[in-house]
This record gives sequence, structure tokens and C-alpha cells, in this order.
Amino acid sequence: MSDGPREVAEAYWRDEGARDVDAVMAHYHPDAEFREPGGLVRRGHAEIRAYYEASCAAYPGLWVRIVAEIVIGDRGALEWVAELTDHEGRRHPASGVNLVEVRDGKFTSVHSYFDTRHIP
Repeated sequence: MSDGPREVAEAYWRDEGARDVDAVMAHYHPDAEFREPGGLVRRGHAEIRAYYEASCAAYPGLWVRIVAEIVIGDRGALEWVAELTDHEGRRHPASGVNLVEVRDGKFTSVHSYFDTRHIP
């Protein structure tokens, strides 16, 4: 099996959907960079982990599906649709694009772009 951008992203989103932060972090190199919507850049496992811990605490449910992709070597632009579910069972749809770079089957960089106005 290939460890290209789409394959790494699919495995990562399966683990994120399971809300397993340890498994999510296994998809990142220790010195990786994560740019969240709004532009805040997190570097390294500790900073990136804090983002996922907050997301999992606020939204116990998540599913993601890739709907389009452009992949060139170890870089990819992955368009996705998703749905977050909060503690009251309310669903919050989202869509966006992640620009990713992988090395040795793990992310070195993830830049996530989506409109957060509809996600409380």
C-alpha cells in the first residue's frame, strides 16, 4: 500500500473520526507543522496535540470524506466534506481543503482551510 498524501490522510481521518488523539498524532512527524483555519501555526507534537484534544472534547463525533484531490509526489490538496457532532447530538457540516506534505508515511505539514463560521 502506498503511503502518499491521500492514503496518509484517509488513515488519519479514520483515527480522527474515532476521536483517538494518540492514533492521530502517530500520523505526524515529531517536528510537523499544522496550520489551523484562521492561520494559527502549531509546530511539534505538543502544540498539534492540543488542537486535537480541544476538538475531541468539544465534538465527540466526526466523519470525513475526501471528495477531490490533486496529488503530486509527496504533496497533495485534498478537498473534503465532514460533519462534527456536539455533545447535544447537533450536527455541524463542514467542507474545506487540506494541503498536506508527507514523508515516510507521515505528515510533515498540514494546512487546513475551511469556513468555521458555522461551527460553534
